[in-house]
Amino acid sequence: MLKNIPAVLQRPLARVGGLVFLLFILSAAAWGIRQTQIAPAQPIQFPHNLHISLGVQCLYCHPGALRGPSPGLPTQTKCWGCHQQLARFADPNAPWPAELQKLRAFVENNQPIQWVPVVQMPDFVQFTHRPHIAAGLNCETCHGEVSKMTVYENPQVMNMGWCLNCHRQRAKDNPELLARLTDCSTCHY
Repeated sequence: MLKNIPAVLQRPLARVGGLVFLLFILSAAAWGIRQTQIAPAQPIQFPHNLHISLGVQCLYCHPGALRGPSPGLPTQTKCWGCHQQLARFADPNAPWPAELQKLRAFVENNQPIQWVPVVQMPDFVQFTHRPHIAAGLNCETCHGEVSKMTVYENPQVMNMGWCLNCHRQRAKDNPELLARLTDCSTCHY
């Protein structure tokens, strides 16, 4: 059987079939990788750009970034704490925007908002925001210009190569820092 492969590959139709099969496999792989980068649908289309333009800081809604691996996602109580204050000053006859109606429904039904995390690290990566914040990095360094985004979308593929490139740039000419930032146990422990 294996001896016949070179003879079969000399046929033009077999070459075309092999090429079509290879293109199919590559296309399927590219589609699969693309699917992992699409931002998931959220229960409320949260306008980051609007909130940031009003001066709301990232850490107000995501306080977990100071303490642990998850930045935390805001509860309906936190969101409603601001929006109920705004409602007092609004025209009572004006209709609420659709997304605020959704928020109000979550609050009235005492249901938590089931936010879907956009950025997730694999289980074998031990990531915390705290050392990055302590190093003086802004949220935009990794998460992009959120002030220009309505619903958050990850601006780049966050993988080991991307992290290591940043760690190397941060270490510059400091060999001790470079060794510490590129040591496997820094992120995998």
